[in-house]
Amino acid sequence: MSESTGKYARNTFLASALVTILTALTIGCGGVSGSGPSGPPAPDPQLNQSINHVVFMVQENRGFDHYFGKLADYWQANGYPAVQFDGLPADASNPTADGTGTIQSFHLRTVCMQNMSPGWNESHVSWNRQDPTSATATLDGFVQTAAHFAQAAQPSDKPGGFSDVNGFRTMGYYTGDELNYYYFMASNFATSDRWFSPLMSRTQPNRLYLFAATSAGHANPLKLGESLPNTTIFELLENAGISWKIYLSDPNTAFIGEFQPFGSQHNDKIEPLDAYFEDLKNGTLPSVAFIEGGYKSGLDEHPDKNIQPGAAHVASVINALMSSSSWKDSVFILTFDEGGNFFDHVPPQPAVSPDDVPPGDLGADDICANGQGSNCDFNHTGFRVPLIVVSPFTKKHFVSHTVADYTAILKFIETRFGLSSLSKRDAAQMDMTEFFDFTNPPWMTPPSPPEQSQSGVCDYSAIP
Repeated sequence: MSESTGKYARNTFLASALVTILTALTIGCGGVSGSGPSGPPAPDPQLNQSINHVVFMVQENRGFDHYFGKLADYWQANGYPAVQFDGLPADASNPTADGTGTIQSFHLRTVCMQNMSPGWNESHVSWNRQDPTSATATLDGFVQTAAHFAQAAQPSDKPGGFSDVNGFRTMGYYTGDELNYYYFMASNFATSDRWFSPLMSRTQPNRLYLFAATSAGHANPLKLGESLPNTTIFELLENAGISWKIYLSDPNTAFIGEFQPFGSQHNDKIEPLDAYFEDLKNGTLPSVAFIEGGYKSGLDEHPDKNIQPGAAHVASVINALMSSSSWKDSVFILTFDEGGNFFDHVPPQPAVSPDDVPPGDLGADDICANGQGSNCDFNHTGFRVPLIVVSPFTKKHFVSHTVADYTAILKFIETRFGLSSLSKRDAAQMDMTEFFDFTNPPWMTPPSPPEQSQSGVCDYSAIP
């Protein structure tokens, strides 16, 4: 769950020539209109009769084209039927950092790569390199921001940190060769090519949306010692008497602690991951469970971690559910918190501002600091991220094309358990029922996935 250095991600970045891109626009900052948080949705009898356990897990900093852009090639090679899918174009490219050439997308030769910053400023420059508050997404700043991050972290007089100072790594992608478990599961169950993180920024503000459907005006991480009083999905569950737990892959990593006082009042609901496996064994899985990733142990897939041990860790969590008695009425949802500043050819989409609270933590040199611009008020999603929906009721080999960000997971939980929405953002999402088929017989004996490969070469210098 590591973040990039704040000085680079916020103020230093715009001290360069990119400061000229802060052109004040006269375009209003309003997003897609929303009617506000809503009461409990109408019950869905088929959903309520079929799904009794919702388990979700969110890994770190990987984009859709970067991870899943080559799914269609995998389908063709492995005999899956062709379905509509908006994957990585064959001619995908981005201008070089100096603007004198282009770098094409390329198949990564390493399962380890150096970090980039997906912060507020960088994400907006990736959106439009010359005019990051423009309504037009040119998607031409990915290489520029990746290069600048490396160069700022590794001054020319102190070499030895980053091997890719040109930012080429943002254009790299993986295939089913490296991510064989994910590709198998996304192909046999369900995914989406229009699934986005909630906002154009880094891990923490996106994860605030994951629990509360808002970042409460935060475009950047909370300050040390700061917390939010906002209601979370777990508080809604608690108040409704619906069982829930948070399982930790590593100790002391419960993000619910960012919400106080609720977070510290429910430590009894936070358990180590071993308890998840025991609950599956004993048939005591709660109605809603969240799995925190291995942020300290290197199993969260965050650059510069090796992706394969992290994917194997996720596989162990999903496989345990599929082989348990709870499988018959469960769903497992896997996604990623944000795109990590990896290139994606689909722009963030207009979205409902969750609570009409503008960014309140921008510095004087930050993009949107003057409050003007078409994408300044939490009225767009972030970039696309991978999604896999696994259940005996999931439509087989299904790809959703409905635009959503992952507060749709909250909408799904709210729909299933009769809960009110948390903000205008989750109220506006689809309820995810399109991923399921409740009329045909469920997949009670799931397919046997491959063991996640861990034989990839880890070589940070193998870029491109």
